[in-house]
Amino acid sequence: MFDLLLGYLKGLPKDYIVMIVSALPVSELRGGIPLGLSFGMSLWKAFWISVLGNSLIVAPALFLFEPVSAYLRKFKFWSAFFDRVFERTRRNADAVQKYEALGLAMLVAIPLPMTGAWSGVIAASMFKIRFRYAFISIIAGIVCAGLIVTALCALGLLSWKACLPAEKAVLI
Repeated sequence: MFDLLLGYLKGLPKDYIVMIVSALPVSELRGGIPLGLSFGMSLWKAFWISVLGNSLIVAPALFLFEPVSAYLRKFKFWSAFFDRVFERTRRNADAVQKYEALGLAMLVAIPLPMTGAWSGVIAASMFKIRFRYAFISIIAGIVCAGLIVTALCALGLLSWKACLPAEKAVLI
């Protein structure tokens, strides 16, 4: 499926590709910033485009996640899917439960798998954090995660090829 997506993105301007990759739940900033750098963007351009792409999903996701997941949970497949998603988020969300908005920002700021803006939206929904606090916390976490990923890229510790197998990166 990722191959199909990359094939569709191939004709778009590189800025848009980086924004879209940064908005995806699997890659987020961990994929967007190194991808932007592999396209020859400066560190700061890759950072800001990735942060923008990752941030664009936050408000709609905060509004839509709970009603959409509640509706889809009526179906057996989706119920099992959301059970797994909630369980994974719950394992990473001890700080969110304890510190609420600050914990939510910390969850999003750690650039590891199963953390990030999408997990932050799920955690905010699970723990009933008010929209304005959740939104600000998630955006702050995105900026922190972006700074961490940018620093790792600048130090040569993270590259696009480390985020995806080489044959997928060649498609872009």
